[in-house]
Amino acid sequence: MVVQALKDQGVDVVFGYPGGAVLPIYDEVFQQNDIRHILVRHEQGAVHAAEGYARSTGKPGVVLVTSGPGATNAVTGLTDALMDSIPLVVLTGQVPTFMIGNDAFQEADTVGITRPCTKHNWLVSDTKTLSGTLHQAFHVATSGRPGPVLVDIPKDVQFASADYTPPQKARIDHYQPQVKGDMDEITELVQALEKAKRPIFYTGGGVINSGPAASQLLRELVDATGVPITSTLMGLGAYPANGKNWLGMLGMHGLYEANMAMHDCDLMINIGARFDDRITGRVDAFSPGSKKAHIDIDPSSINKVIRTDIPIVGDVGHVLEDILKVWKSRGRKINREATQKWWAQIEDWKKINCLAYSQTGKAIKPQHALSRLEALTKDHDRYICTEVGQHQMWAAQYLTFNDPNRWMTSGGLGTMGYGFPASIGVQIAHPEALVINVAGEASWLMNMQEMGTAAQYRLPVKQFILNNERLGMVRQWQELLHGERYSHSWSEALPDFVKLAEAFGAKGILCKDPADLDDAIIEMLNFDGPVLFDCLVEKHENCFPMIPSGEPHNKMLLGEASTKDAIGSKGAVMV
Repeated sequence: MVVQALKDQGVDVVFGYPGGAVLPIYDEVFQQNDIRHILVRHEQGAVHAAEGYARSTGKPGVVLVTSGPGATNAVTGLTDALMDSIPLVVLTGQVPTFMIGNDAFQEADTVGITRPCTKHNWLVSDTKTLSGTLHQAFHVATSGRPGPVLVDIPKDVQFASADYTPPQKARIDHYQPQVKGDMDEITELVQALEKAKRPIFYTGGGVINSGPAASQLLRELVDATGVPITSTLMGLGAYPANGKNWLGMLGMHGLYEANMAMHDCDLMINIGARFDDRITGRVDAFSPGSKKAHIDIDPSSINKVIRTDIPIVGDVGHVLEDILKVWKSRGRKINREATQKWWAQIEDWKKINCLAYSQTGKAIKPQHALSRLEALTKDHDRYICTEVGQHQMWAAQYLTFNDPNRWMTSGGLGTMGYGFPASIGVQIAHPEALVINVAGEASWLMNMQEMGTAAQYRLPVKQFILNNERLGMVRQWQELLHGERYSHSWSEALPDFVKLAEAFGAKGILCKDPADLDDAIIEMLNFDGPVLFDCLVEKHENCFPMIPSGEPHNKMLLGEASTKDAIGSKGAVMV
């Protein structure tokens, strides 16, 4: 019943790890060839791999794990997927129904534990409801704001038999989120757009989650109106980085011009973002002079953090389609003279060159490492994953994304250990593509065991480690905000990553000289198999721009290279 439900839902791959309470399902998996099973080395890795698969394909990721520790190990991945709106269906084994509550071997209250970190979950106590529940799970995971769901299946339910419910007969009518936006509010937004002197589009992961059509409609709207556009970390690629209206990423480590434009705009159009704290800075000082519109399929996200003047509940794709129709029908009007002055101001902000750096000396600057990685891989069929930390922000700043679903990172939860297993999921989904995980050495070690998975399935994933022998972002905050008291932020017992790679049957590459960097990256790209690239970088380099904690988003720390020429200062300067 479980396997047939997965087949009927179009599932072609499952990421999992077997255990006693889920063996009946594993026995059925063994006896069929339509669904591929990927054996991970840890259940957290299974969920992150499924996230990478889901993000890069737009299809729900599927996970199969056992009861007790199998389920609890999946909790971090579930929370990560909930925060970033990633559709997942996680199937967990459970002890038999008559043993639930008796502290049986490998028993845990999976439904209770995962209720706060799933969109919805079910404990199936009757085999008659199992197949229908599975179809409901896929519907809930993928409808409205996507997210993870969990189905807990006791072992006696797995052993029993009952009639199978096909997808078309499953009950899903009780969950039908609103997808069409209110036309009065959409018309009000278009009217505001026609009059605005300093408009900006602020976009998020909701555009990508809505599907490829939403990204195309966004591009059409932005290019037709000539309005500048910025994006959150999760929304990169919805509008192309080579597009003429692109300002770059905004937020805590976003670009100077993007944050300044957000602060000084008179009309902010939020499309599929949630005003999270890494974007707003100090809430009471966030873009104080602007009229704000918010388009989101999740009603609970609207007015949760920032009060909006034009709230539009609906699917981004549907709402963008209606905005374009209304705007065109009203004569395609825009305040061209005012927006030209607005662009002139933005061009002045760009002159700060906030991503400037100087590659001098014998130590590789992390910015230089990623600039060279960008130059040597941008023309490939490329997917980028990251771990969490400084390297993640540098990757968002120096790598470019011209299409959606090409950028996989942990945004809301900030999960160290996310990137490596996510890259495995992406590579499984796109076996011929170049998949690179930009990592820090500390984050990568969190789920290093998945190198066994990469080696077993001969996956040519490239692990590009910016190794500063520090917990880089922690160390940066300690330098800037905690009086340079570096409490437990140095890694003093790191492995030899080349030998570690070889121990797993992969290839290891060490690079510590800027002169060798290009050749080493090319060697990594040419190797047909998993690669662990250990790039030794400047140990105390900081990631700028940066909005310090407690500051508004127009008060940024800029690095020495971008401030020295612009305002004649040295070191990090508040602008």
